[in-house]
Amino acid sequence: MTTLASQTSAGRQETASTPTGISDVVFDFCGVLIDWQCAAALRGHYPDDLVDRICAVDDPYGFFDYEDRMDHGEALADILPDVRNEHGNEIADIFADYIARYDDSLTRIIPGMQALLEDLKTAGYGVWGLTNWSYETFHFAFEKFPSLKRLLDGTVVSGVEKQFKPNAGFYRLALDRFGIADPASSVFFDDTPRNIDGAASVGMHAFLFDDATHARRDLQSLGVRI
Repeated sequence: MTTLASQTSAGRQETASTPTGISDVVFDFCGVLIDWQCAAALRGHYPDDLVDRICAVDDPYGFFDYEDRMDHGEALADILPDVRNEHGNEIADIFADYIARYDDSLTRIIPGMQALLEDLKTAGYGVWGLTNWSYETFHFAFEKFPSLKRLLDGTVVSGVEKQFKPNAGFYRLALDRFGIADPASSVFFDDTPRNIDGAASVGMHAFLFDDATHARRDLQSLGVRI
């Protein structure tokens, strides 16, 4: 399927293509289904100025890079020696503590998303999860928000598969696992542009997520009955 990235009036990227019958909707987790806040797992345990540095976009301690390695399938035990070598014992201990209390960073279900999933299920659509997430911490998502486990028909996790977004093979793996033979019958939501591009590259309809209201409108624009 040929696709063309375009911009909506709100500046949100979508995949422009001829609408076909939609049967399944696939959602990213953090930033789409779950509100993930790094600082929420650290605030109150460590000095505020240190927490601010760790959770900044230009984090000098590399927490996001180490977490990305876990999302790619590496074990915490294999990463911690690198943290110690590169940033010292104190930062390594804080990173290990952060991972141990990762559920504290999962602050809530994104407003409106549980209702959207429920409406899709009621209308008979397949509802799935596709996430870059460590196999060591993903269990926190369903333990803290069991309604998501109930509503999703299945979830593919990068840390388990050692494949990840935005690589095309990861989307193809998910489509196969979900039993979606025609990518054009599916819709994917993510809050990261490169992951939207990855989904579009395999023929999925793909929208950049900003909130549940816009996601509902995006689905309705493809003829989804909710």
